[in-house]
Amino acid sequence: MIVSCLQETLNKGLGVVGRAVPNRSTLPITQNVLIATDQGRLRLTATNLEVAISTWVGSTVEEDGEITVPARLLSEFVNTLRNERVDVKTSTQPHAMELNCARNQARIIGTDAGEFPPIPTVDEGVVAKVSARALKAAIGQVVFAAATEESRPVLTGVKMEIDDDRFTMAAADGFRLAVHHGTLQEAASESVEVIIPGRTMNELNRLLNDEDETVEMVISSARGQALFRFGDVEMVSQLIQGSFPNYSQLIPERYTTRAGLAVDECLRAARTAAIFARDSSGIVRLHIQPGEPGALQFVARADEVGENLAEIDAEVEGDEAKIAFNAKYLTDVLGVIGTDRVALEVTTPSSPGVLRPKDTENYIHVVMPMFVQW
Repeated sequence: MIVSCLQETLNKGLGVVGRAVPNRSTLPITQNVLIATDQGRLRLTATNLEVAISTWVGSTVEEDGEITVPARLLSEFVNTLRNERVDVKTSTQPHAMELNCARNQARIIGTDAGEFPPIPTVDEGVVAKVSARALKAAIGQVVFAAATEESRPVLTGVKMEIDDDRFTMAAADGFRLAVHHGTLQEAASESVEVIIPGRTMNELNRLLNDEDETVEMVISSARGQALFRFGDVEMVSQLIQGSFPNYSQLIPERYTTRAGLAVDECLRAARTAAIFARDSSGIVRLHIQPGEPGALQFVARADEVGENLAEIDAEVEGDEAKIAFNAKYLTDVLGVIGTDRVALEVTTPSSPGVLRPKDTENYIHVVMPMFVQW
């Protein structure tokens, strides 16, 4: 292989695929990046066997070829170079890559590309298209609610439902539930429901931008894979097999008290309370008080540290109410709610609380209460 490209584009490409390189692996070859020429461009690919990321870099190709080299070493070296042309040449006896940029040069020992794990292709399945902005917003509002422990694998993923021109994402960890409803750019070929690993969604969220470029999703339930294609990037992920809980049954159908709140004030009070809640199992007590105006009090106390009380204005419908939440769960959802106003709906201290953004029906967040002595 003999190619040349700009340091900036090569460095950016290595940064994209580097997200799929595992820090540790029982298969050492996965800590390499696969570099190959592909129709006049340079294709970079990395995989951790659960997700594979490929990206294409503009380059001048004089001779086709492919090789795999240690991803971290190559990325760190390229990152130190000036933004000038990088000339790349590979050899097969032994497998190695030579790089020259201005007055810098390096030789990196590699491995035959044939030893790299095969990268799956998803050519058939349900095809859906969505704007990158809409997909990024949806992932941001649900993925943090997915479980991180592997005791129930289905809860470590995000359930995606596609039906006509609508999609729904849901995530739950047993203590909270996040559900986002979005709109596709065009109707999907058929309906489908799958569970995508939370780690995949996190990496996809990092790669997406807030622009209006189109993301093409190809979901193959039969092969247990999903592909996301946008710009010069392709991501293929394994799906999680199993049955996701019927989350609609977890959403309360009614409430006795509803408080309309300013998100920035609510988030500030919750973060302050969280400081004192650290030494008391993260418990933050909320006291909703009707009136003109109504109020919401945040109370956090720890016997060995002290206590904090903060009060903000609230538009209260219904009766006085008390409920306690884990501080982290409260600050997590308030940080992604995406609107200026939020509604908190409560029934009893032992029933789930619900948070909804004001003036939109596309998101709902359910939080299980903590049991405390009032």
